[in-house]
Amino acid sequence: MRRAVDKFIANNKKGTFVLQLTAMVDMFTILIVFLLKSFDTSPVQVSPSQNIILPHSYSMAVPSEVLKVAISKKSIVVGDKEVVILIDGKVDAKDMDLSDPKFIKPLFDALDEQAKKTEAISKENKDHKFDGQIILQADKGLNYGILEKVFYTSSMAGYTDMKLATITYE
Repeated sequence: MRRAVDKFIANNKKGTFVLQLTAMVDMFTILIVFLLKSFDTSPVQVSPSQNIILPHSYSMAVPSEVLKVAISKKSIVVGDKEVVILIDGKVDAKDMDLSDPKFIKPLFDALDEQAKKTEAISKENKDHKFDGQIILQADKGLNYGILEKVFYTSSMAGYTDMKLATITYE
């Protein structure tokens, strides 16, 4: 047994090891192409909220980092907080203002709170200012009436620059 091991070691010392780089270069080229194709240059990630099917669009505008409001058939979410529960895509009467039928009180309160936070931050950090921008993620099957109420309430809270999130055709 010892002779077999010595013979194996002796035979390996005589041989040379050649590294085949062609296959490795091909593999790295494919990997780089894949990573470049999947690289997103937009600094903002807008991923649809649960239960929302976004409408399609041909617009190629790049979103900026702003407050996100998601409207599904079940609820309205500001940032990560659910503020209004919808019943069959409609706002419950207890959440509406009796004197103004387009005004959603809990939505206004949540947006106003966010605006006050942003204004407080802007006092400390001059680069960060409140500009009244929001991105709306709305399910494509929603009635326009609920969108109109959200637009109205958002503008009353100071968010007048609204952008609708859509899925773009390529």
